Amino acid sequence: MKVLIVDDSKTMRSIHRSVIGKIGSADIEEACDGQDALSKASAFQPDLILLDRNMPNMDGYTFLKIYRSKGNSTPIIMITSEACKTSIVEAIKAGVNDYVVKPFSPEKLSERIKRILEKQEAA
Repeated sequence: MKVLIVDDSKTMRSIHRSVIGKIGSADIEEACDGQDALSKASAFQPDLILLDRNMPNMDGYTFLKIYRSKGNSTPIIMITSEACKTSIVEAIKAGVNDYVVKPFSPEKLSERIKRILEKQEAA
């Protein structure tokens, strides 16, 4: 499994990496913002993307719209502190597969990742 972690916080990237490591072995690439993620995603070809919404340079929502507009169907879990219904609906309409609100437990994130991977395997 190849996972792209996109977050401007090194601490959050480390937490995501730890959760993924507990699920199983994975090839992990990290990006510090949406622009960095766009440049890395095409070469890395991830099986899953964990995406923060609020980042400098290019936010996660903009990354999501650009990434999906290129025909990419990689599952994306948006992880953000924005819990308002409008933001969630906006992200779902733009093509996010799941939405996790910070703060979250490692178990909750692990459950969401497993669910996405099971759906991907069943397809």
